[in-house]
Amino acid sequence: MGIRRKLKSQALDVSRRALETWMADERRAQGLATALGSLQRGKQALDQRQEELLRTLHYAPRSDFQAVGRKLAGLKRRLRELDKKLSGLAGE
Repeated sequence: MGIRRKLKSQALDVSRRALETWMADERRAQGLATALGSLQRGKQALDQRQEELLRTLHYAPRSDFQAVGRKLAGLKRRLRELDKKLSGLAGE
């Protein structure tokens, strides 16, 4: 095992043990869960506001790019399938 992998393994082990010790207290664990929930709700609200602002300014929001990316991936997959069929027909 290389030194990099060994150091990474040791660091992960130390952080895991520290987290287990810290999370052993139920009040701390509940506080962390509450904080994470608040953080997730805040991120979701920020993303919604950002999308509204981008649409207001006539810029394409991230969700539009993601939708186009999904459509493009589907078209690429379909193109590969058709190419494979054509190759099969040409070989016959």
